[in-house]
Amino acid sequence: ISGVNDLNQFIQAEPITKDLNPAYGSIQKLYARDTNMVVFCEDKTLKVLVDKDALFSAGGNAQLTSSNKTLGQTIPFQGDYGISLNPESFAAYGFRVYYADRNRNAILRLSGDGIEEITRYGMADFFKDQFAANSRNFITGTYDEDKQNYNITFEHPTNPDTISFTEKTKGWTSRKSFIPEDGISLNAKYYTFKNGEIWEHNANATRNKFYDSQ
Repeated sequence: ISGVNDLNQFIQAEPITKDLNPAYGSIQKLYARDTNMVVFCEDKTLKVLVDKDALFSAGGNAQLTSSNKTLGQTIPFQGDYGISLNPESFAAYGFRVYYADRNRNAILRLSGDGIEEITRYGMADFFKDQFAANSRNFITGTYDEDKQNYNITFEHPTNPDTISFTEKTKGWTSRKSFIPEDGISLNAKYYTFKNGEIWEHNANATRNKFYDSQ
């Protein structure tokens, strides 16, 4: 409100810090969703309440209460899934979040009803081989708002690959011939980056021409 947030001050006497179970591994990504924060660790995905706490009744029902703590209660999502060491695989659209868990050979979707392993839609063996072949390479996730696809790219030096998942058919629909360094959607247009330059997709009349290569 005042224009000064004092984020450079970490005073331990104030309730501004939060400890997580070290068994979950290191924190790889933080994502603000609605009025809470989603924390992606190597081996676990959690939700941290912001400016509030949850009180649970004997029946297990939760009721939110205001709190003076900046970061309130930590609530883990069901399933032992994390983002491994690949925060670059993260992509979000609407209320859905997509990311990869290399340690468990899984591509995941986090939505209102929790975490779902979307590799089970006929692609479990394929991604198991991809994760094994790309144990030290980037796994880049982007979302194409125009085509409504989650594109995941395995940046293998000799055999790179981009595969698309869509909610329309709840399946992996196609393999793409472009290998982006990163990507983003803005105003329903899909842009990717290659060699430091930005390219707009779905705009040229020539099919299968990406980054000036046919």
